[in-house]
Amino acid sequence: MRYETPPQGISITGYIVRRMHKTRLMEDIEDLCIDDPQLALSRFGVYAAAAGTSWGPALYQPRFDRPGTLITEKDPETGAVVTVKQLEGKQHYAFSYEVQFPGGGRLVGSEKILGTTVGFRGLGMPAPSRFEFTNATGLYQANATGILHSELAPGLGQWKIRGYGELQLTDNHGNLGSLKLDREGHLTLQIQAPSGETHTQKTKIQ
Repeated sequence: MRYETPPQGISITGYIVRRMHKTRLMEDIEDLCIDDPQLALSRFGVYAAAAGTSWGPALYQPRFDRPGTLITEKDPETGAVVTVKQLEGKQHYAFSYEVQFPGGGRLVGSEKILGTTVGFRGLGMPAPSRFEFTNATGLYQANATGILHSELAPGLGQWKIRGYGELQLTDNHGNLGSLKLDREGHLTLQIQAPSGETHTQKTKIQ
């Protein structure tokens, strides 16, 4: 969170740009698209869940932008170029994004924050989200859709931000996947190949 919400302050559009600066999770995606499309879909799913959520102390509320605000910034770890545009900013906040990976792949997507819900675990902000990835040659395409929640929760002496949610995954090789992310950052991912073979992955993203 100290990178995503730096001490000098940041706008909400800039915050989402930095939230998506986890592109190291996709560094081997081009090889996997050729060698193991099932694992490529898994990698893509993990990145989508990580890029759509934040974890750590809630340092401050990013300042609001106006619709039309466009921010582009390179991921300092990989050089991937992330661009986010705010589309709406009144009753709901909506954003579109694009990631250009150094290997030539491209991801586009969007999210729409529907508002704030109040529960015994904290303040939640559900966001229907979609991610679409195309590799450098255009021969591999993957999609993820679902709802990712950001939640502001009380902690020991400080509020914290965390995420949870579910995504459904598909690719043009016939692989189907489902991803579940809990509030502790535990991610469970199941990918089913056209043959019926199932690959299960469990990891922690925070």
